[in-house]
Amino acid sequence: MKKLLLGNAAVARGAYEAGVGVVASYPGTPSTEITEEIAKYDEIYSEWSPNEKVAAEVAIGASIAGARSMSCMKHVGLNVMADPVFTVSYSGVNGGLVFCVADDPGMHSSQNEQDSRHYARASKIAMLEPSDSAECKEFTKLAFSLSEEYDTPVFIRLSTRVSHSQSLVEIEDRKEIELKPYEKNIGKYVMMPANAIKRHVIVEDRITALKEFAETTPLNEIEENGSKIGVITAGIAYEYAKEALGDKADFLKLGMVYPLPDNKLKTFAEKYDKVYVIEELDPVIEEYCKGLGINNIEGKNVFTLLGEYTPAMIKKAVLGEDAPETVRANEAIPVRPPVMCAGCPHRGTFYVLKKLGLVVSGDIGCYTLGAVAPLQSVDTTICMGASVSAALGMAKARGDEFNKKLVSVIGDSTFMHSGITGLVDIVYNKGNNTVIILDNSITGMTGHQNNPTTGYTIKGEETKQVNLIALCKSIGVEHVVVADPFDVKEFEKVVKQETQREEPSVIIAQRPCALLKTVKYTGHCKITDKCRNCKMCMKLGCPAITVKDDKVIIDSTQCNGCGLCINVCPFGAIEKEDN
Repeated sequence: MKKLLLGNAAVARGAYEAGVGVVASYPGTPSTEITEEIAKYDEIYSEWSPNEKVAAEVAIGASIAGARSMSCMKHVGLNVMADPVFTVSYSGVNGGLVFCVADDPGMHSSQNEQDSRHYARASKIAMLEPSDSAECKEFTKLAFSLSEEYDTPVFIRLSTRVSHSQSLVEIEDRKEIELKPYEKNIGKYVMMPANAIKRHVIVEDRITALKEFAETTPLNEIEENGSKIGVITAGIAYEYAKEALGDKADFLKLGMVYPLPDNKLKTFAEKYDKVYVIEELDPVIEEYCKGLGINNIEGKNVFTLLGEYTPAMIKKAVLGEDAPETVRANEAIPVRPPVMCAGCPHRGTFYVLKKLGLVVSGDIGCYTLGAVAPLQSVDTTICMGASVSAALGMAKARGDEFNKKLVSVIGDSTFMHSGITGLVDIVYNKGNNTVIILDNSITGMTGHQNNPTTGYTIKGEETKQVNLIALCKSIGVEHVVVADPFDVKEFEKVVKQETQREEPSVIIAQRPCALLKTVKYTGHCKITDKCRNCKMCMKLGCPAITVKDDKVIIDSTQCNGCGLCINVCPFGAIEKEDN
């Protein structure tokens, strides 16, 4: 039976069919749906871990215990889990172990355009790269077989377009895999220096064996069309190149992007006057080919290092033929920048912080949009958890008076991910920073996943709920205040009070995400004849509030009746009415 599946769902199906027993991940676009789909299979234990490092360690532990296991993350999540990943390259596996990493060319939901192929080479772990959903499933199954055959973890590299595009997939039955026997093996699994030195030899031998495999595997396939143009490519770039060039080029499609097949690359390239290496992001394959002495390469000299490719771009670069990039409408289309949703609980927080003119050390989440006009409150965003640690550095650099104008903002899920240690650092090193935990009762940005603060697992089962108040107090924060950011007057009072303290303090801005099914806002707000056109409500940046003919109006189709604008209007000119 064939079924239309997202690339991510196809990876999940491949893991299921391969008999995987344990999957641990942290949500991150564009990888999130892999683990969400896996959670639908009762035969597989799955979890949302507090962060990617923990997730990798859970999967590694399951592998050592004899189960096929997997961990999935986006490219920046691979940074977080790099420590155990590099070590498990040395120790090897027992049950098959696969890491699925999804890159984000074009930065649709990311702070950088990192190329995860560098990690494969640096950690000396084999990497497969599928180009469509069918390959996502088959490559996943093959990855587990390779992992066990070569005693190695295996990377599967996806990208946004592969993860989120659909194509037909052959659905097959699950293969039940018995647990591998567990045996105590200190030399293999205890990575102290004396053991690691010996394991490094094994890693190098393994790479040599995998290079031999790369030469003969059908993963690396030559497609001959009798052309004088050669193309070396992989992943989604292969699909773009095929669409752009058709039978006007011969292709070496690489399904295994590390290690690469030296002889196959050289044999293919010598047939052509010119060989185009088509790869998004960094010139990984191109530079490798040049290192082999292949000198007829065209790569980043004709293609960009930036963003995603298109068939039109490839057609122009290779054939010199123009093609329309997109189909355009006759009328100008208004821009639609990202914006916090109507009713977003973070809007009240940033309204107050902007009003008070505070320096805001920001973090990764929906609330990063607090940097966007008209709120324009967030000063910095670095990585998960950095809002807390960076603010301590800012305060230590500029002194106590600056610190009284400074706050950190971090979501509840992000605080659990990597904000806790930053708060410990503040307490331990005698900082007096104010940290605002934006508790919206869910992991919002990646699509409403549960986390340790929600009290539910990935499968919706009830579990222990982390008490943020008790947690903060347990590490030495004596001043912890819970406040509703929609009660703007009280919230402003709390922020003023806490930022003036000579000790660390935490404000828990507590209001659930407006999109949660449990949130039942009703009616909508409207402007009355009391309006003096001061446009104070426009400072909220609510998508339901606009100006027409120099008059403020509220779009009832956009408004969900959250009432924040009512609390902000100084003249009582906004009222709520039933739909």
